[in-house]
Order: sequence, then structure tokens, then C-alpha cells
Amino acid sequence: MHSPAPTGDAPPDVRDSGRRVLVSSVSSDSHTWNLVFLQLMLEELGHEVINLGSCVPDELLIAECRRTAPDMVVISSVNGHGHLDGRRLIGRLRAEPGLSGLPVVIGGKLGTRGAENRAYGPELLAAGFDAVFEDTAGVAPFRRYLAEAGRPGLDPAPRPTPAATHTPALVASGETV
Repeated sequence: MHSPAPTGDAPPDVRDSGRRVLVSSVSSDSHTWNLVFLQLMLEELGHEVINLGSCVPDELLIAECRRTAPDMVVISSVNGHGHLDGRRLIGRLRAEPGLSGLPVVIGGKLGTRGAENRAYGPELLAAGFDAVFEDTAGVAPFRRYLAEAGRPGLDPAPRPTPAATHTPALVASGETV
């Protein structure tokens, strides 16, 4: 149930109907259809979505995380450079005070090696992502992750580091490892 419409310039608080999710591509990825799909799916599931679009520089994503205080960040890659740009991005995000415990997942075409792209999952988890979704697994593992991840936006306490809160998930070919 949504709260009454706010007065003034304050944005409506929709957190009680779901998470505030920031959706973005990596800096080198100009594809947008994947971001629109993710936005529509997340909104259908009751989440508020902030879609930053394609070719988002790391600095802008970090600034928007500070400005919008999302409950989760979803990074999507179609161009096959997700493992490169994603590793750099998560390193910078985890180094930011106040953002180090923010849940961040990445998915899509993580490399250009076809079925061998699964090899990038462990690297990305070790770099700091909370979950990795390889494109051949489809969207079902991501939907399960959303359903099982809890509601971090409802916890007013500061978030501890990701390693202290849960075990990262690698999803490839429909299996959680």
C-alpha cells in the first residue's frame, strides 16, 4: 500500500512497496533495451527504479548512489565487456565510504568468449559483487535472487560489508554455486 501523495518538492516514499533499485550499464556499453527490460520487470515486481541509461561513467554512478540512496544496484552488460568495466566499477564503489556495503549485482554478457564467460563469475564475486548472473541462465535466477535477498531498505542500521551479511551468488546456466 502506498502512502498518501506528498506535498511540496519531496519525492514520494515508495520503499514500503519494494526496493529502490538503481539500474545502469557499464561505462562502455551503449545498449539500452536490456536496461528498459530490467526497469519494466523490476517495476512490475513492485520496485522503484532509477534507470541511469547506457555508457554511465563510474563517477556518475557513484554520485547517483550517494544522491538517490538505492537499496540495490543492478549493472547490465550486453557488449561483452562487463567483466572488465564491472571489476573496475565495483572496486571504486567498494572503496567509497558509505557505499561499501551497498548490494550490487551484475549480469548479462560478461565477456566475448561464449560459454566460457562463466569463468568471469568468480572474479567478479571476488572483486566485490554480491551476485553475478550470466546471460545464458535467463532471468529466472535473477528473479529468485530478488525474492530471496530480503528487504535491505527497511533496515535503518548501517550496512556491514557484503561478506559479513551473506554469501555471494554465482549464477550460470540456471544453477546457483
